[in-house]
Amino acid sequence: MEPDLFTAAAEERQEKEPSSSPLAVRMRPRTLDEVVGQQHLLKPGSPLRRLVGEASGPAGPSSVILWGPPGTGKTTLAYVVSKATNARFVELSAITAGVKEVRSVIDGARRASGGYGKETVLFLDEIHRFSKAQQDSLLPAVENRWVTLIAATTENPYFSVISPLLSRSLLLTLEPLTDDDIKDLVQRALTDERGLKGAVTLPEETESHLLRIAGGDARRALTALEAAAGAALDTGETEIGLTTLEETVDRAAVKYDRDGDQHYDVASALIKSIRGSDVDAALHYLARMIEAGEDPRFIARRLMISASEDIGLADPNALPIAVAAAQAVAMIGFPEAALTLSHATIALALAPKSNAATTAIGAALEDVRKGLAGPVPAHLRDSHYKGATKLGHGQGYVYPHDLPEGIAAQQYAPDALKDREYYEPTRHGAEARYADAVEWTRKNLGRKRS
Repeated sequence: MEPDLFTAAAEERQEKEPSSSPLAVRMRPRTLDEVVGQQHLLKPGSPLRRLVGEASGPAGPSSVILWGPPGTGKTTLAYVVSKATNARFVELSAITAGVKEVRSVIDGARRASGGYGKETVLFLDEIHRFSKAQQDSLLPAVENRWVTLIAATTENPYFSVISPLLSRSLLLTLEPLTDDDIKDLVQRALTDERGLKGAVTLPEETESHLLRIAGGDARRALTALEAAAGAALDTGETEIGLTTLEETVDRAAVKYDRDGDQHYDVASALIKSIRGSDVDAALHYLARMIEAGEDPRFIARRLMISASEDIGLADPNALPIAVAAAQAVAMIGFPEAALTLSHATIALALAPKSNAATTAIGAALEDVRKGLAGPVPAHLRDSHYKGATKLGHGQGYVYPHDLPEGIAAQQYAPDALKDREYYEPTRHGAEARYADAVEWTRKNLGRKRS
């Protein structure tokens, strides 16, 4: 029997015994209008609207790839399509399915189309787990529209989905849900007949903590809400207190306002701990930011700045590590991004420190802002355009590669700055090598100490 996303038996039991299904399942939207967030994908005429039959004319529905972090609604959107469309709906998971199962679905789709005029929508969860050969097996069906594919992935499809399949599908990017989105969903779950039916209330303080631990994940929010509601009702309470929620999810409420002073104070403490080489303190502040639901991209940006501001050439690998961490965070998101941020934070905290790059550009900018600039020396000016030679551009320029040591003792800076020295390297870590290099080059450039 073909795997079905929601079997009739399961739906019948859910209707008779709502508590037999998790709250997150019971609160799944029944129509696209009930979907929380992702409004950029739900406009009239959008691919998802066409998939549920809200379109007419000769243009048929397109296959789509849904890309977004966990808990943003990929499976929910597939569920809505399964309920709204008149097409035959089949689900496969890339974790358990292979080429054999794919071909079976495709054969069934061709029979349903040819014999009964019934279209097939195939929901393929976690498509990034499919190998290239497995993804190749989908191409003829998508190409000929034997199936309309809805594929879901948490990983960047440009890296995890083959190009031919991408070109035959529309890529729809799901955005992380905002706190307001999660709040709307939680409030609906508290009162809806499919949810908790008003059995409990959620004070503002508890709700704020729930939003923090949800981290933009709707499923996580509803799972925590259901567990806390059960704990409260078991003790005869009709209000979910903060302590109850903390004990239920085993996570203390961290005092941290992402839009207020705590946001900036903790971020400042993280960077100053890295600057001070206290790796343990840095990890503490990183953990506080993670637990409070801070945007991992914000943390990654601060680490990239720290790599140049406080480490520089004392460890030339610091910036590449921070940049790689930022790229990884953008691709994987929480919770795994915590490992990447820890990796980068430890590397930066333990790296030798130098702010020479920071002070160098600061001093250079200060001179420019004071008006210390002056014309570019004539021998350095562009001499490639017509008439440049008559103006004396490029005349007297010495090409360093023609010299044995690869350095030409000629003036590079404007006259007003010809002896100015901005970069003052330390001898910390790898910057000692740069200190030797800058001393040698300045000497061979014939520079006089300012």
